[in-house]
Amino acid sequence: MALTVGVVVLGGLLFGFDTGVVSGALLFLKDDFQLTSFQEGAVISSLLLGAAAGALWSGRLADRWGRRRTLIAVAATFTLGLLLATVSAGFWTLVAARVVLGLAVGSASSLVPLYLAEVAPARLRGRLITVNQIMLTAGILVSYLINLWFAGDADWRAMFGAGLVPSVVMLIGLFFVPESPVWAARRQRERADGNGSGSGSGSGSGNGVPGGGRAGEPGRFAAPRGMLSEPVVRRALLIGLTIGAVQQFAGINTIIYYAPSIMSRAGLPATNSIMYSVAIGVANLLMTVAAIPLVDRAGRKPLLVGSLVGMAVALVPLGFALNGVFGGASHLVSLVSMGLYVSAFAVGIGPVFWILSAEVFPPAVRARGAALCALVNWAANFVVGQLFLPAADALGEAAVFWFFAAVCVAALVFVLRVVPETKNRSFDAIQRDLEAGTAAARRKRRAASVPAQAHAPGPLPVAHD
Repeated sequence: MALTVGVVVLGGLLFGFDTGVVSGALLFLKDDFQLTSFQEGAVISSLLLGAAAGALWSGRLADRWGRRRTLIAVAATFTLGLLLATVSAGFWTLVAARVVLGLAVGSASSLVPLYLAEVAPARLRGRLITVNQIMLTAGILVSYLINLWFAGDADWRAMFGAGLVPSVVMLIGLFFVPESPVWAARRQRERADGNGSGSGSGSGSGNGVPGGGRAGEPGRFAAPRGMLSEPVVRRALLIGLTIGAVQQFAGINTIIYYAPSIMSRAGLPATNSIMYSVAIGVANLLMTVAAIPLVDRAGRKPLLVGSLVGMAVALVPLGFALNGVFGGASHLVSLVSMGLYVSAFAVGIGPVFWILSAEVFPPAVRARGAALCALVNWAANFVVGQLFLPAADALGEAAVFWFFAAVCVAALVFVLRVVPETKNRSFDAIQRDLEAGTAAARRKRRAASVPAQAHAPGPLPVAHD
């Protein structure tokens, strides 16, 4: 198990590395390639577009090929993208490399937690998926340290090239890990039923029927439209897609991507700006490590609540600091606020989103459901990454960060009302909780519609004290 987890979570490390390394590299490659502000944004957002596409297709491929073979393809894609980035000759080559890296990052973002959820016992599922989040934050921190190491020489090619080491290790190591037992069992049932061709449709069902019902039952989950016809799946999608969008619209990657640029614009030298990023990266990693015992003790929902409260509180003084309200102490207040914000994110919504997206869906649609959640997460990431600088220029950075605080408050209300607790729950128990929540929501809607019947013929009910 240790070897399997160690190899697979390298996908999380590369996820973090490839999203973080560009923050430092951009300070130097923009001069080499004479990039405009729009082109700087394109270098960052091209990875996000690729990630959205990778997340969209990863679930289908994982159902068709199996989790292990799809992860091997992901590791190969990481390696190819890093090679292209390292030898880029100009803007368009670099954008192409970032798109390729995005395909790998988006696929890894949904497949690694999915694989870990399917190989882990229920009592350890949260912890193992959080290990992936630790590797993600470690990848971000490693990218910042590598950026700092090569900043003196302005060697952005070496910054990208350093990622080839874990990508090659992951590619080789995946040939020695087992297939997901959940996927293998479904494939075995298909073959036993004499209906193995069913998985060729990408369903990965238990009987060759898209959706994976019992033998003789109609397939219910062949496509997203079919998925939406099931109330429980709709509720799982509501939870996963909302938390996935909030994770980005709360502003985390504006700090991950742009912290050096923000500090540089504030007048700090490039090397000092990267050092600020390293401090933020350390806080991110330490608090993600702290989340390991908490996800299976405190539970998912309490961590989400505390995380959103902490993020909202930290964003308010950050906005004032960026307005210069604190005078000469503004840089210090900014650093402390960003550290507190990242810490609150890392101990809660950072890992919990990926845990929930791997837990709340029925087995027959788990891969596709997790992929849809990752797709929305990356699409929101793209929107925020692309619009942050223009919005900051138009409205001021303070207003943008206060908007992020408002998103956190709205998300807090959603979590308290809708999100169930999945701590130490079997997949079947989680589905029963979702079914109960769906039934309760239907009863509330019916109760709310009763006053409308007052206009119908017939006597009105008599109220009694």
